[in-house]
Amino acid sequence: MRKSLFLVALFLIATLSFNGVAAQNIAQGVRVVVIDAGHGGPKFPGAHYRGVYEKDLNLQIALKLGALIEKEIPQLKVVYTRKTDKQFSESLTQDLQARADIANKAGGDLFISIHTNAAASASARGVETLIMGESPLEKNANERALYYNNQEELLDMSNEKTAAIVRAYIQNLQFTYGEYSEAMARLVQKHYVKSGRHNRGVKRQPLKVLYATDMPGILTEIGFLSNSEEYAYMNSAKGQAQIARALCDAVKDYVAFVRGALLVDDDAIYEQADADAGQQVGQGQHAASAAASDKADKGSVKTGKAEQEKTFYAVQLIASAKRVPPKDRQFKSYRGKVTEFVTGGRFRYKYCVGRFDTRKQAEAKLAEVRREFRDAFVVSCRGDRIVQ
Repeated sequence: MRKSLFLVALFLIATLSFNGVAAQNIAQGVRVVVIDAGHGGPKFPGAHYRGVYEKDLNLQIALKLGALIEKEIPQLKVVYTRKTDKQFSESLTQDLQARADIANKAGGDLFISIHTNAAASASARGVETLIMGESPLEKNANERALYYNNQEELLDMSNEKTAAIVRAYIQNLQFTYGEYSEAMARLVQKHYVKSGRHNRGVKRQPLKVLYATDMPGILTEIGFLSNSEEYAYMNSAKGQAQIARALCDAVKDYVAFVRGALLVDDDAIYEQADADAGQQVGQGQHAASAAASDKADKGSVKTGKAEQEKTFYAVQLIASAKRVPPKDRQFKSYRGKVTEFVTGGRFRYKYCVGRFDTRKQAEAKLAEVRREFRDAFVVSCRGDRIVQ
């Protein structure tokens, strides 16, 4: 137990140290998707009913999903933790860690672990997607063995020291990629429902494999093998195609979500942003930021009162849920040259560079900006508002 606690503590320290790296990966957009077919090998078959093993279903869906992504989202690199029936260790904990290591070494931007559910009751049905976390409801569900086939994949929260370390890590997720994992989970459930599946929702569990991956991640349960109808559905070509389609469409939506919702990198930025929260960024500050950008951006134009309602174009670098100081290091070579726009929605603070009369001028600037902000894009503006 002491060794286990030591390893958990070491992992937490490493995770806290790499907050900036993890969030910076998000800020670069989605480039690498890691697909993990849960279970595998002779020792970890997962749930099994009437000759069908979870490990095989998981792999079939994983390969179909990867093929769809490669065909329909070719800019994404797909990495598999396994493409055959294999296990990585005789120890389940080490097996799960090996999967996380593959994802981390690949520089993954999104981790999708595919599993099949089972329950003591044959009436249990539906799809659910899990993210790293803990809730009293899920704790009670685990105790009732609703997810009994996954019990060994959960961190042991009955030990106070382990629980304290894990909860500190969960708390830390708010500064890195917790909300991205939740966004992906909700998108997965949305597309499951669109295909007619019964929605069991997004749930938080202290899962070992998600704890060990340094990127936004989900574990999705594609249905219950213990339910005869879902058993038949998941074993059919049509059912597998629909499940893979729902997951692929969720990835597409997630890519779009990240492109328009790139978060701030690390704790220090949040602290500085909070300290500046009382300073309202009004039109005068927008104009000052734009003026600084004008000096640096050839082809940009200054704004007079008569032109405040005239449409112009800018290049958006990032969006954030919290205010970011214009001279923050997040903006790299554009520090002090950004204009802040405040919009509605969760990621209301948008940061742009340049002010151009035509979209063509803005697109010329975009080519330069993407050397540092790969997922930057052109927006239409009017006055101090983004209207696109």
